[in-house]
Amino acid sequence: MKTQAQVVVIGGGVVGCSVLYHLTKYGWKDVMLIERSTLTSGSTWHAAGGFHTLNGDTNMAALQGYTIQLYKELEKITGMSCGLHHVGGITLADNQARFEMLKAERAKHRYMGLHTELFGPEEIEKYTDGLVNTKGIVGALYDPLDGHLDPSGTTHAYARAAKMGGAEIVEHNRVLETNPRSDSTWDLVTEKGTVHAEHVVNAGGLWAREVGAMAGVYFPLLPMAHQYLVTDEIPEIMDILNSGREFPHVMDPGGESYLRQEGRGLCIGFYEKPCEGWSLDGTPWTFGHELLPDNLDKIEDSVAFAYKRFPVLEKAGVKNVIHGPFTFAPDGNPLIGPVPGLRNYWSACAVMAGFSQGGGMGKSLAEWMIHGETEVDPRGFDVARFGKWTTPGYTVPKVIENYQMRFSVSYPNEERPAARPFRTTPMYDIFDGMGAVWGQQYGLEVVNYFALPGEPRYETPSFKRSNAWEATAAEVRAVREAVGINEVQNFGKFRVKGPNARKWLDRIMAGAIPKQGRLSLTPMLSHKGKIIGDFTVTCLNETEFQITGSYGAQDQHLRWFEKNLEDGVTVENVSDRVTGFQIAGPNARELLSRVTRSDVSADAFKFMDAKRMTIGMADCLVQRVSYTGDLGYEIFTDFMSERSLWHTLWAAGQDLGLRPFGMRAMMSLRLDKLFGSWAREFSPDYFPGETGIDRFIRWNKEADWIGKAPATKEKAEGPKRKLCAFIVDATDADVVAYEPIWIGDKVLGFCTSGGYSHWTGQSVAQGFVPTEMIRAGLEVEIEILGENRKARLIDGPLWDADGARMRG
Repeated sequence: MKTQAQVVVIGGGVVGCSVLYHLTKYGWKDVMLIERSTLTSGSTWHAAGGFHTLNGDTNMAALQGYTIQLYKELEKITGMSCGLHHVGGITLADNQARFEMLKAERAKHRYMGLHTELFGPEEIEKYTDGLVNTKGIVGALYDPLDGHLDPSGTTHAYARAAKMGGAEIVEHNRVLETNPRSDSTWDLVTEKGTVHAEHVVNAGGLWAREVGAMAGVYFPLLPMAHQYLVTDEIPEIMDILNSGREFPHVMDPGGESYLRQEGRGLCIGFYEKPCEGWSLDGTPWTFGHELLPDNLDKIEDSVAFAYKRFPVLEKAGVKNVIHGPFTFAPDGNPLIGPVPGLRNYWSACAVMAGFSQGGGMGKSLAEWMIHGETEVDPRGFDVARFGKWTTPGYTVPKVIENYQMRFSVSYPNEERPAARPFRTTPMYDIFDGMGAVWGQQYGLEVVNYFALPGEPRYETPSFKRSNAWEATAAEVRAVREAVGINEVQNFGKFRVKGPNARKWLDRIMAGAIPKQGRLSLTPMLSHKGKIIGDFTVTCLNETEFQITGSYGAQDQHLRWFEKNLEDGVTVENVSDRVTGFQIAGPNARELLSRVTRSDVSADAFKFMDAKRMTIGMADCLVQRVSYTGDLGYEIFTDFMSERSLWHTLWAAGQDLGLRPFGMRAMMSLRLDKLFGSWAREFSPDYFPGETGIDRFIRWNKEADWIGKAPATKEKAEGPKRKLCAFIVDATDADVVAYEPIWIGDKVLGFCTSGGYSHWTGQSVAQGFVPTEMIRAGLEVEIEILGENRKARLIDGPLWDADGARMRG
């Protein structure tokens, strides 16, 4: 075993071997993998080995497609068999809501290049040789890429390909310690000696928590005990085999099961409601190739349901019961990427669907390590999407909830209840008493809307317009006609200080850095010119600035700031110490004037100004800007002063029509002005010129800002696609995101977001179309829940087009 390497991967499951292979594929040869036992000794060896592309996150779905297509490449490279069976698969829908979800997924697949189809009951019966009882089935989604493989053979193929690329693999060698050096490299103390590594990758699988603890990191994941059955030989399966075919995958979400052929019989696995977490307090190092004791009681109801859906099972004998643990994160997606707070320490954990996702996750992590960023927006799998606030007390109920709901219909407006409320602001009880219907962002309780008198305190999950409709409309009217108030806790907030603060911000941000007492809007770009942040920068004085951005992305952004930090600059995350409210609407100025002695007249307090004020008893930073697009102010104060600030504003605004509003109204109001939203219109998937955010770039500033060369190149060449807005002829359902845009008989674009503009009474969508197709009044069709709806391109805001209200 060598004692020095550029990268050491800890863990020899399919994910660790995939990371190792992709590092060599992209050019890093001095890499090694250390495994405590033998390859596949964790969850990999007992995995069911199925693979599929269906995933609600479009980038995850694309990476799952990459994973599946990679297997033939591995076989070609190594000469080894992955045991591939590309049999295709169907996902059944036993109710209209589930079928609507499958329609929405199929629509996304159109522009992703994934060729899926919708089946009716007759097609299902034909495709499955009548072995599926279609009673009660509305339809299904067919995916030709679905299939299964040999888990051990596939993992060893990754390993051989990596070794052919120069990697070293050391088995029977447990890592005992991971110790950082002052130069950001690591000493890994193992049973066979110490290895000095520039980078460490935690691909520990079932032991990822234990490996992370060696570096002082808590990974929010939990192994779940999962059970599947393998039957004896089944005559009907033999008949299919004798005809030269194989039985397809069948996922039956209504029965919480997946079914596939295994040899001459069938394999069926369950995501049962009475599930059980495993090793809540840590995975024993001695655990490995053994299975858990059979527990058929917990799947008794699921098996009974399966006998009705797949009658052939009832007369089949059970040959094997496989009951073993595998890991989940709280939302079911992997934990991949650079771990915040550590240098050169990378996560490759919680890849629950290893044979659907392992290739894509290995690819993305290798790109991140070598090139500094991934090809696609990683937010769905970025380890930094969970902050330091996560604890085992949070993780366990969320993982159990996710397991139980793995096959449940996932609605765009759904708010799942486990481990909530957890993180709240001082306003929680006040807003709750006013009828708040709560959502959550980054663990924080955030008001979605306030239920009207007599209405339930619950938003019904739906793909269509929900019961929040009237309440949201009322809140929108209050903002546009009087004045609304909304909490600003759910902004990410940073304080940048030091003698070189302005110089550093000029390098880290692409836009202008404002003068004292002013604020500016600016994108932050990656080294490849992609959008990785959308910020408001406020100059408090020449050595102190406030940066405001996405609350949910605060750890990703802080990680980037710290990676690019310079001498003479400090960056502090104050997201949960600085809070407050925004007030917006035609009466906002009058309200503000009543609670402060400062001059807030239009001449004294201009649009994009920032001033220190005393409001009531609270010391505040007030910014004249509002995401509602109306006359408005953001008022920031210390966390401890928030309730006092609320009572001051609330008492002064009663005769002005002051009304609280939530995020549902906010997202409707922003559509009136066609404002973009972080993680929708602006994300690492896009260049600034494509989205229009390039209008905030200060192209001629002297600083050599990050991303300047590729952004300048894009500007010179012109973007191939551009973000546009459309009025949609919608009925009871609006655009959410990723719906395909049809121009003629071809899908040539996709939506980034949309919704209903309650103030203008129109359904609105934003999305990308090819630049050469853009013209005034362009007529397109947008596919919403399987129906093409007519839409017309618009070239400006729906309301206050000249900004007179916002700037006046």
